[in-house]
Amino acid sequence: MAPRYGALGATFQLARLFQTCSLIAIIGMTANFIASIVNNNATPPDVLIGTISVTSIAVIYCIITGILYFDDILPFLPCAILDLGLLIALIVVAVIMGKPLSYLQCSGLSSLGFQDATVYAFASRLSNVVASFSGKIDFASWIGASKTICLETKAIWGLSIALW
Repeated sequence: MAPRYGALGATFQLARLFQTCSLIAIIGMTANFIASIVNNNATPPDVLIGTISVTSIAVIYCIITGILYFDDILPFLPCAILDLGLLIALIVVAVIMGKPLSYLQCSGLSSLGFQDATVYAFASRLSNVVASFSGKIDFASWIGASKTICLETKAIWGLSIALW
């Protein structure tokens, strides 16, 4: 039987559900980007690695606290302290990711389909980036590769901000 903490308990469960859904969406989009970059024999930006690391830890934490709450054994004070720690980590991810994204206008970029954006943009622009650097992708250059990549990266950024 679920614990009865009134409206506050229901709000906690609903918030955890929305957090978990947002985090899983962030993980999926970020993993797609990392897979595309790795398939082109390049090293993904540190921002993407940090994003997927923080969100993976956060989704595991959300699931565990949801189970502990449902079993009525969730310690509230340590949970609040850990929530604050994850909040700080998500703020750092959103700020670092948002530095170049806040100035980028996705509507001004070329409009490519999803397959074209992940294949053509990497094939044409990645070769220049990989040649000039040691195989490591520059995040600021990469987000401007196509309109689709820009919009998906802004979606990740927006979901990170929404989790605050």
